[in-house]
Amino acid sequence: MKRVSDLLNDKGRDVWFLTPDATVYEAIDQMAQKGVGALLVMEGERLVGIVSERDYARKVILKGKASRELQVREIMSHPVICARPELTVEQTMALMTDKHVRHLPVVVEETVVGVISLGDVVRGIIEDKEFYIQQLTTYITGG
Repeated sequence: MKRVSDLLNDKGRDVWFLTPDATVYEAIDQMAQKGVGALLVMEGERLVGIVSERDYARKVILKGKASRELQVREIMSHPVICARPELTVEQTMALMTDKHVRHLPVVVEETVVGVISLGDVVRGIIEDKEFYIQQLTTYITGG
C-alpha cells in the first residue's frame, strides 16, 4: 500500500513558499508561474499558513478586495493541516476529505519535507488498485 513518502518520491519534494508579508498578487503570480494551486506561508523555517486559489477566490475576489495591497497573512489558512510521511494514501484521502483541504504539507518533526495535492493522492490510490487487480488476475489465471 502506497504511503505519503512514496507519493513524494514519485513527484519530488519541491516546496514553493512565500512570507506572510508578500502580497496576494505575488502569491497568485507565483502559483501561476509554478503551476500549483497553493503555496506554503513560511517565517524562516516555520510553517505559519497556506494560501490557495480557493482562499483568493473566497477572501479577495468575492469580497471585492485589491490583491496588490492585501498581504498573504490576511487571507492564508491557519493552522495548517499537515500529513506525516508514513500515512497511507487511504488515510490521507480520509484526512483531506474530513478537513476539506486539497493540499497538504508533509512534515517530519516540524520540518516541511514536501507538499502533496488531492490529485497526487488520487493517483496513488488508483496505482494501488491497479496493482491489486494485476496481482489478482495473475493469481486467478495461474500466470
